[in-house]
Amino acid sequence: MATPIAMPKLGLSMKTGTLGKWLKKEGDSVKKGEALVEVMTDKITNKVEAPADGILLKIISAKGVKLPVGGLMGVIGEAGEDISAVLAAGPATSADAAPTAAAPGGKVKISPAARKMADDAGIDYTRIAGTGPEGRITKEDVEKAIESGVGSADDRATLKVIPYEGMRKAIGENMLASWTSNAKVTQHVSVDMSGILALRKTINEGAKDKDKISVTALLTKAVARAVEINPIVNLTLDGDEVKTLKDINIGMAVAVPDGLIVPVIRNANEKKLAQVNAEINDLAKRGRKNKLDPDEMSGGTFTITNLGGYGSVDWFTPIINPPESAILGIGRTIDKPVVVKGEIVIRPMMGLSLSFDHRIIDGAPAAEWLAVLIKLIENPQKIFI
Repeated sequence: MATPIAMPKLGLSMKTGTLGKWLKKEGDSVKKGEALVEVMTDKITNKVEAPADGILLKIISAKGVKLPVGGLMGVIGEAGEDISAVLAAGPATSADAAPTAAAPGGKVKISPAARKMADDAGIDYTRIAGTGPEGRITKEDVEKAIESGVGSADDRATLKVIPYEGMRKAIGENMLASWTSNAKVTQHVSVDMSGILALRKTINEGAKDKDKISVTALLTKAVARAVEINPIVNLTLDGDEVKTLKDINIGMAVAVPDGLIVPVIRNANEKKLAQVNAEINDLAKRGRKNKLDPDEMSGGTFTITNLGGYGSVDWFTPIINPPESAILGIGRTIDKPVVVKGEIVIRPMMGLSLSFDHRIIDGAPAAEWLAVLIKLIENPQKIFI
Protein backbone atom coordinates (compact mmCIF):
# COMPACT_ATOMS: atom_id res chain seq x y z
CA MET A 1 0.00 0.00 0.00
CA ALA A 2 1.39 3.40 -1.00
CA THR A 3 2.48 5.64 1.89
CA PRO A 4 2.40 9.45 1.67
CA ILE A 5 5.39 11.48 2.84
CA ALA A 6 3.82 14.48 4.54
CA MET A 7 5.31 17.73 5.83
CA PRO A 8 5.87 16.96 9.53
CA LYS A 9 4.94 19.23 12.43
CA LEU A 10 8.33 19.84 14.03
CA GLY A 11 6.99 21.95 16.88
CA LEU A 12 3.78 23.28 18.39
CA SER A 13 4.16 26.63 16.65
CA MET A 14 5.13 25.29 13.22
CA LYS A 15 2.61 25.92 10.46
CA THR A 16 4.73 25.61 7.31
CA GLY A 17 8.06 24.17 6.24
CA THR A 18 10.29 24.58 3.20
CA LEU A 19 11.69 21.57 1.39
CA GLY A 20 15.44 21.38 1.27
CA LYS A 21 17.53 18.74 -0.45
CA TRP A 22 16.07 15.34 -1.26
CA LEU A 23 18.48 12.67 -0.02
CA LYS A 24 16.96 10.01 -2.29
CA LYS A 25 15.94 10.03 -5.94
CA GLU A 26 12.74 8.73 -7.50
CA GLY A 27 13.11 4.97 -7.92
CA ASP A 28 15.50 4.54 -4.97
CA SER A 29 14.77 1.91 -2.35
CA VAL A 30 14.27 3.27 1.17
CA LYS A 31 14.03 1.78 4.63
CA LYS A 32 11.69 2.97 7.34
CA GLY A 33 13.54 5.48 9.53
CA GLU A 34 16.12 6.29 6.85
CA ALA A 35 16.83 9.99 6.25
CA LEU A 36 14.82 10.96 3.20
CA VAL A 37 14.55 14.73 2.77
CA GLU A 38 15.56 17.94 4.52
CA VAL A 39 12.89 20.30 5.80
CA MET A 40 13.68 23.87 6.80
CA THR A 41 11.82 26.24 9.09
CA ASP A 42 12.93 29.79 9.83
CA LYS A 43 14.91 28.41 12.78
CA ILE A 44 16.25 24.93 12.01
CA THR A 45 16.83 22.33 9.32
CA ASN A 46 15.70 18.78 10.10
CA LYS A 47 16.02 15.54 8.19
CA VAL A 48 12.70 13.77 7.69
CA GLU A 49 12.79 10.00 7.92
CA ALA A 50 11.01 7.58 5.61
CA PRO A 51 7.66 6.53 7.13
CA ALA A 52 7.79 3.04 5.57
CA ASP A 53 9.91 0.56 3.60
CA GLY A 54 9.59 0.63 -0.16
CA ILE A 55 10.56 2.64 -3.21
CA LEU A 56 10.40 6.41 -3.53
CA LEU A 57 7.83 6.34 -6.30
CA LYS A 58 7.18 10.05 -6.64
CA ILE A 59 8.66 13.34 -5.47
CA ILE A 60 5.71 15.71 -5.40
CA SER A 61 7.33 18.84 -4.00
CA ALA A 62 10.74 20.06 -5.14
CA LYS A 63 13.46 21.87 -3.27
CA GLY A 64 12.42 25.38 -2.27
CA VAL A 65 8.69 24.68 -2.14
CA LYS A 66 6.94 25.84 1.02
CA LEU A 67 4.19 23.53 2.30
CA PRO A 68 1.74 23.62 5.19
CA VAL A 69 2.04 20.96 7.86
CA GLY A 70 0.58 17.78 6.36
CA GLY A 71 1.31 18.88 2.79
CA LEU A 72 2.29 16.06 0.44
CA MET A 73 6.01 15.89 -0.30
CA GLY A 74 6.22 12.48 -1.97
CA VAL A 75 5.01 8.88 -2.04
CA ILE A 76 6.60 5.56 -1.04
CA GLY A 77 5.26 2.24 -2.29
CA GLU A 78 5.98 -0.89 -4.30
CA ALA A 79 7.32 -0.85 -7.86
CA GLY A 80 4.53 -0.18 -10.35
CA GLU A 81 1.96 0.56 -7.65
CA ASP A 82 -0.94 2.87 -8.49
CA ILE A 83 -0.59 6.00 -6.34
CA SER A 84 -3.46 8.00 -7.80
CA ALA A 85 -5.53 7.60 -4.62
CA VAL A 86 -2.71 9.02 -2.48
CA LEU A 87 -2.22 11.92 -4.86
CA ALA A 88 -5.93 12.68 -4.81
CA ALA A 89 -6.18 12.51 -1.02
CA GLY A 90 -2.94 14.26 -0.07
CA PRO A 91 -3.02 18.02 0.55
CA ALA A 92 -0.19 19.11 -1.74
CA THR A 93 -1.08 22.80 -1.92
CA SER A 94 1.99 24.95 -1.67
CA ALA A 95 1.87 27.58 1.02
CA ASP A 96 4.22 29.75 -0.99
CA ALA A 97 5.88 27.88 -3.82
CA ALA A 98 9.22 29.56 -4.32
CA PRO A 99 10.77 29.18 -7.75
CA THR A 100 14.29 27.83 -7.61
CA ALA A 101 17.17 28.01 -10.00
CA ALA A 102 18.30 24.84 -11.72
CA ALA A 103 20.57 22.56 -9.75
CA PRO A 104 24.21 22.49 -10.89
CA GLY A 105 24.43 20.15 -13.86
CA GLY A 106 20.66 19.97 -14.20
CA LYS A 107 18.71 20.65 -17.37
CA VAL A 108 17.60 24.26 -17.70
CA LYS A 109 14.20 24.99 -19.23
CA ILE A 110 14.25 28.38 -20.92
CA SER A 111 12.39 29.90 -23.85
CA PRO A 112 14.50 30.84 -26.92
CA ALA A 113 13.64 34.52 -26.49
CA ALA A 114 14.63 34.46 -22.83
CA ARG A 115 17.90 32.66 -23.65
CA LYS A 116 18.83 35.31 -26.25
CA MET A 117 17.98 38.12 -23.84
CA ALA A 118 20.15 36.54 -21.12
CA ASP A 119 23.06 35.97 -23.53
CA ASP A 120 22.88 39.55 -24.81
CA ALA A 121 22.91 40.90 -21.24
CA GLY A 122 25.75 38.63 -20.10
CA ILE A 123 23.47 36.92 -17.59
CA ASP A 124 24.07 33.33 -16.42
CA TYR A 125 20.53 32.05 -16.86
CA THR A 126 21.27 28.80 -14.95
CA ARG A 127 21.17 30.93 -11.81
CA ILE A 128 17.72 32.33 -12.56
CA ALA A 129 14.61 30.86 -10.94
CA GLY A 130 11.99 30.18 -13.61
CA THR A 131 8.35 31.03 -12.96
CA GLY A 132 6.92 29.52 -16.15
CA PRO A 133 5.33 26.06 -16.54
CA GLU A 134 7.53 23.34 -14.96
CA GLY A 135 10.03 26.00 -13.90
CA ARG A 136 10.68 27.33 -17.41
CA ILE A 137 12.60 30.62 -17.48
CA THR A 138 10.64 33.36 -19.23
CA LYS A 139 11.61 36.75 -20.67
CA GLU A 140 10.02 38.37 -17.62
CA ASP A 141 12.28 36.27 -15.34
CA VAL A 142 15.35 37.43 -17.26
CA GLU A 143 14.20 41.06 -17.16
CA LYS A 144 13.85 40.88 -13.38
CA ALA A 145 17.27 39.24 -13.11
CA ILE A 146 18.83 42.04 -15.17
CA GLU A 147 17.19 44.69 -12.95
CA SER A 148 18.31 43.01 -9.71
CA GLY A 149 21.73 41.87 -10.90
CA VAL A 150 20.96 38.21 -10.21
CA GLY A 151 22.93 35.90 -12.46
CA SER A 152 25.46 38.55 -13.44
CA ALA A 153 28.71 36.98 -14.48
CA ASP A 154 31.43 37.09 -11.82
CA ASP A 155 34.66 35.69 -13.17
CA ARG A 156 36.69 36.09 -9.98
CA ALA A 157 38.42 32.91 -8.81
CA THR A 158 36.71 31.21 -5.89
CA LEU A 159 37.78 28.57 -3.39
CA LYS A 160 34.28 27.44 -2.45
CA VAL A 161 30.66 28.13 -3.42
CA ILE A 162 27.87 27.64 -0.88
CA PRO A 163 24.19 28.06 -1.86
CA TYR A 164 22.55 30.96 -0.05
CA GLU A 165 19.60 28.99 1.26
CA GLY A 166 18.17 27.18 4.26
CA MET A 167 19.33 28.33 7.69
CA ARG A 168 21.94 30.71 6.26
CA LYS A 169 19.31 32.53 4.18
CA ALA A 170 16.78 32.56 7.06
CA ILE A 171 19.38 34.09 9.38
CA GLY A 172 20.33 36.68 6.78
CA GLU A 173 16.74 37.70 6.12
CA ASN A 174 15.88 37.86 9.83
CA MET A 175 18.98 39.92 10.65
CA LEU A 176 18.32 42.33 7.77
CA ALA A 177 14.68 42.71 8.83
CA SER A 178 15.76 43.43 12.41
CA TRP A 179 18.43 45.93 11.35
CA THR A 180 16.08 47.87 9.08
CA SER A 181 12.97 47.81 11.29
CA ASN A 182 14.42 48.74 14.71
CA ALA A 183 15.72 52.12 15.85
CA LYS A 184 18.71 50.37 17.37
CA VAL A 185 21.11 51.94 19.89
CA THR A 186 24.02 50.14 21.56
CA GLN A 187 25.57 51.00 24.92
CA HIS A 188 29.00 49.60 25.87
CA VAL A 189 30.57 49.15 29.29
CA SER A 190 33.26 47.11 31.07
CA VAL A 191 32.47 45.14 34.21
CA ASP A 192 34.73 43.65 36.88
CA MET A 193 34.41 39.85 36.85
CA SER A 194 36.37 39.22 40.07
CA GLY A 195 33.27 38.43 42.11
CA ILE A 196 31.72 36.08 39.53
CA LEU A 197 34.99 34.18 39.03
CA ALA A 198 35.56 33.84 42.78
CA LEU A 199 31.99 32.61 43.33
CA ARG A 200 32.34 30.09 40.51
CA LYS A 201 35.58 28.76 41.99
CA THR A 202 33.90 28.27 45.36
CA ILE A 203 30.82 26.58 43.90
CA ASN A 204 32.87 24.19 41.76
CA GLU A 205 35.28 23.06 44.48
CA GLY A 206 35.04 19.27 44.66
CA ALA A 207 32.35 19.07 41.95
CA LYS A 208 32.53 16.58 39.10
CA ASP A 209 33.37 18.05 35.71
CA LYS A 210 29.86 17.39 34.37
CA ASP A 211 28.33 19.28 37.31
CA LYS A 212 30.63 22.32 37.27
CA ILE A 213 28.89 25.65 36.84
CA SER A 214 29.91 27.71 33.83
CA VAL A 215 30.48 31.46 33.74
CA THR A 216 27.69 31.58 31.13
CA ALA A 217 25.22 30.06 33.60
CA LEU A 218 26.13 32.62 36.26
CA LEU A 219 25.80 35.47 33.78
CA THR A 220 22.45 34.10 32.60
CA LYS A 221 21.17 34.10 36.17
CA ALA A 222 22.52 37.63 36.64
CA VAL A 223 20.73 38.83 33.51
CA ALA A 224 17.47 37.11 34.49
CA ARG A 225 17.64 38.67 37.95
CA ALA A 226 18.36 42.10 36.48
CA VAL A 227 15.31 41.76 34.22
CA GLU A 228 13.26 40.71 37.23
CA ILE A 229 14.39 43.78 39.18
CA ASN A 230 13.99 46.16 36.23
CA PRO A 231 11.88 44.74 33.36
CA ILE A 232 12.46 47.73 31.06
CA VAL A 233 14.27 45.49 28.54
CA ASN A 234 11.60 42.78 28.67
CA LEU A 235 9.31 44.58 26.22
CA THR A 236 7.79 43.84 22.84
CA LEU A 237 6.08 46.11 20.32
CA ASP A 238 2.81 44.52 19.24
CA GLY A 239 1.11 46.71 16.64
CA ASP A 240 0.33 49.95 18.45
CA GLU A 241 0.87 48.47 21.92
CA VAL A 242 4.08 48.24 23.97
CA LYS A 243 3.83 45.17 26.17
CA THR A 244 5.92 44.44 29.24
CA LEU A 245 6.21 40.65 29.28
CA LYS A 246 5.59 38.66 32.43
CA ASP A 247 7.83 35.67 31.71
CA ILE A 248 11.60 36.05 31.64
CA ASN A 249 12.77 33.67 28.90
CA ILE A 250 16.44 34.09 28.09
CA GLY A 251 17.60 33.19 24.58
CA MET A 252 21.16 31.89 24.27
CA ALA A 253 22.78 32.46 20.86
CA VAL A 254 24.69 29.31 19.86
CA ALA A 255 27.00 29.03 16.86
CA VAL A 256 26.39 25.93 14.71
CA PRO A 257 28.11 24.77 11.49
CA ASP A 258 25.41 26.29 9.26
CA GLY A 259 24.93 29.53 11.17
CA LEU A 260 23.29 30.52 14.43
CA ILE A 261 20.46 29.25 16.61
CA VAL A 262 18.89 30.73 19.74
CA PRO A 263 17.54 28.11 22.17
CA VAL A 264 15.56 29.52 25.09
CA ILE A 265 15.88 29.07 28.87
CA ARG A 266 12.27 29.57 29.98
CA ASN A 267 11.58 31.33 33.28
CA ALA A 268 15.31 31.54 33.95
CA ASN A 269 14.72 33.81 36.93
CA GLU A 270 12.76 31.08 38.72
CA LYS A 271 15.23 28.23 38.16
CA LYS A 272 18.12 27.19 40.34
CA LEU A 273 21.63 27.85 39.06
CA ALA A 274 22.35 24.14 38.58
CA GLN A 275 19.19 23.73 36.49
CA VAL A 276 20.05 26.72 34.28
CA ASN A 277 23.59 25.34 33.85
CA ALA A 278 22.27 21.91 32.84
CA GLU A 279 19.76 23.40 30.38
CA ILE A 280 22.42 25.57 28.73
CA ASN A 281 24.69 22.57 28.25
CA ASP A 282 21.88 20.35 26.95
CA LEU A 283 20.41 22.90 24.55
CA ALA A 284 23.83 23.86 23.16
CA LYS A 285 24.84 20.22 22.70
CA ARG A 286 21.63 19.20 20.95
CA GLY A 287 21.56 22.43 18.96
CA ARG A 288 24.96 21.74 17.44
CA LYS A 289 23.68 18.32 16.42
CA ASN A 290 20.50 19.82 14.92
CA LYS A 291 18.35 17.97 17.46
CA LEU A 292 16.25 20.85 18.80
CA ASP A 293 12.54 21.36 18.19
CA PRO A 294 11.38 24.78 16.92
CA ASP A 295 9.47 25.25 20.20
CA GLU A 296 12.78 25.15 22.08
CA MET A 297 13.89 28.18 20.05
CA SER A 298 10.77 30.31 20.38
CA GLY A 299 9.19 32.42 23.09
CA GLY A 300 12.35 34.27 24.11
CA THR A 301 11.95 37.71 25.70
CA PHE A 302 15.63 38.76 25.94
CA THR A 303 18.73 37.28 24.29
CA ILE A 304 22.37 36.89 25.30
CA THR A 305 25.07 36.45 22.67
CA ASN A 306 28.52 35.57 24.03
CA LEU A 307 31.69 36.01 21.96
CA GLY A 308 33.96 36.02 24.99
CA GLY A 309 35.22 32.50 24.42
CA TYR A 310 36.97 33.54 21.20
CA GLY A 311 39.28 35.88 23.09
CA SER A 312 39.24 38.47 20.30
CA VAL A 313 36.28 40.79 20.94
CA ASP A 314 35.79 43.36 23.72
CA TRP A 315 32.58 45.03 22.49
CA PHE A 316 30.37 44.60 19.45
CA THR A 317 26.93 45.53 18.15
CA PRO A 318 24.55 42.57 18.59
CA ILE A 319 21.43 42.55 16.41
CA ILE A 320 18.10 42.39 18.22
CA ASN A 321 16.18 39.13 17.86
CA PRO A 322 12.56 40.18 16.97
CA PRO A 323 9.99 40.37 18.45
CA GLU A 324 12.30 41.03 21.40
CA SER A 325 13.41 44.61 22.02
CA ALA A 326 16.88 44.17 23.49
CA ILE A 327 19.93 41.90 23.37
CA LEU A 328 23.11 41.72 25.45
CA GLY A 329 26.48 41.05 23.83
CA ILE A 330 29.25 39.62 26.00
CA GLY A 331 32.89 40.14 25.09
CA ARG A 332 36.13 38.64 26.34
CA THR A 333 37.41 38.84 29.92
CA ILE A 334 41.00 40.08 30.17
CA ASP A 335 43.16 41.48 32.97
CA LYS A 336 43.32 45.28 32.83
CA PRO A 337 44.60 48.01 35.10
CA VAL A 338 41.71 49.81 36.82
CA VAL A 339 41.44 52.32 39.63
CA VAL A 340 39.91 50.97 42.87
CA LYS A 341 39.75 53.26 45.90
CA GLY A 342 42.37 55.53 44.42
CA GLU A 343 44.85 52.79 43.58
CA ILE A 344 45.70 51.12 40.29
CA VAL A 345 45.03 47.39 40.47
CA ILE A 346 44.73 44.58 37.92
CA ARG A 347 41.23 43.17 37.54
CA PRO A 348 39.55 40.73 35.06
CA MET A 349 37.36 43.07 33.01
CA MET A 350 34.61 41.94 30.63
CA GLY A 351 32.92 43.95 27.88
CA LEU A 352 29.14 44.26 27.76
CA SER A 353 27.15 45.63 24.79
CA LEU A 354 23.42 46.29 25.22
CA SER A 355 21.49 46.88 21.98
CA PHE A 356 17.89 48.04 22.33
CA ASP A 357 15.04 49.33 20.20
CA HIS A 358 14.93 53.07 20.84
CA ARG A 359 11.33 53.23 19.61
CA ILE A 360 10.17 51.80 22.92
CA ILE A 361 13.24 51.85 25.22
CA ASP A 362 14.96 55.15 25.89
CA GLY A 363 18.67 55.54 26.56
CA ALA A 364 18.41 56.52 30.22
CA PRO A 365 16.23 53.54 31.28
CA ALA A 366 18.52 51.20 29.32
CA ALA A 367 21.53 52.65 31.15
CA GLU A 368 19.70 52.16 34.45
CA TRP A 369 19.15 48.50 33.60
CA LEU A 370 22.84 48.08 32.75
CA ALA A 371 23.68 49.62 36.14
CA VAL A 372 21.54 46.96 37.86
CA LEU A 373 23.28 44.20 35.91
CA ILE A 374 26.75 45.58 36.68
CA LYS A 375 25.95 45.67 40.41
CA LEU A 376 24.79 42.04 40.32
CA ILE A 377 27.86 40.86 38.41
CA GLU A 378 30.25 42.70 40.70
CA ASN A 379 28.33 41.55 43.82
CA PRO A 380 27.12 38.11 42.64
CA GLN A 381 25.70 37.03 45.98
CA LYS A 382 22.88 39.49 45.29
CA ILE A 383 21.84 37.42 42.25
CA PHE A 384 20.28 34.86 44.58
CA ILE A 385 18.61 37.24 47.04
